[in-house]
Amino acid sequence: MSFTLATWNINSVRLREGLVRKLMEEEAPDVLCLQECKSPVEKIPVESFKELGYTHMIARGQKGYNGVAIFSKIPMEENSAHDFADLGHARHVAGTLENGVTIHNFYVPAGGDVPDREVNEKFGQKLDYLTQMRDHFKAEGPKKSILVGDLNIAPREDDVWSHKQLLKIVSHTPIEVEHLHDAMEAGKWVDITRQDIPEGLLYSWWSYRARDWDAADKGRRLDHIWATPDISNAAHGSRVLRAARGWEKPSDHAPVFATFDL
Repeated sequence: MSFTLATWNINSVRLREGLVRKLMEEEAPDVLCLQECKSPVEKIPVESFKELGYTHMIARGQKGYNGVAIFSKIPMEENSAHDFADLGHARHVAGTLENGVTIHNFYVPAGGDVPDREVNEKFGQKLDYLTQMRDHFKAEGPKKSILVGDLNIAPREDDVWSHKQLLKIVSHTPIEVEHLHDAMEAGKWVDITRQDIPEGLLYSWWSYRARDWDAADKGRRLDHIWATPDISNAAHGSRVLRAARGWEKPSDHAPVFATFDL
């Protein structure tokens, strides 16, 4: 079975329902994982998406903040949902497709503005969240699994517009990158996007603050697709749909895609 998967921080699924439908109609991924849905589950416009063939949904939501959802054309059953770091936030949900592949959808905390847990509680929460992800994967030993989402960290030098200028900026600090690598190594996850696109600057997020985001191009690769080693070689076709960042009233993130032949 071949299927294409996309991950997108939508920054409000109700406010941007039209953009989700546009992606579903024009790109038609078999599985679409959304983060920062900012909606209780019962208010997600699921019927609107069912009209386009996305008849399966699993989600965790809360009013106004966070929220993760997986929409699928392929039969899918809920697998798990974890509250890492005990924050009481809707930041993880996992579903298993009929071919036995489990998809984890994550929204890792952004971490605030100051990269110091002593003065910024949110930064400490981010590090604790990643540590608990690490411990979970070490204990679980994931197999036949895909992990996607807004992980809020751009780990590589070519995942940001200026490595030197962002070393002390939250999302690219060495301690965050180390924590992300530890979580990745614990599950033996493979970075599918960089497996397919090993070299060169690559971004999935551009700040709303930039007057002309496209011309300035000061981006970061915060959105990721990983897979376990037993299926990583089945992945191909990775890409970032940069054009979506320029749609009307866009999210500040662009969707990231990969195809798996399993």
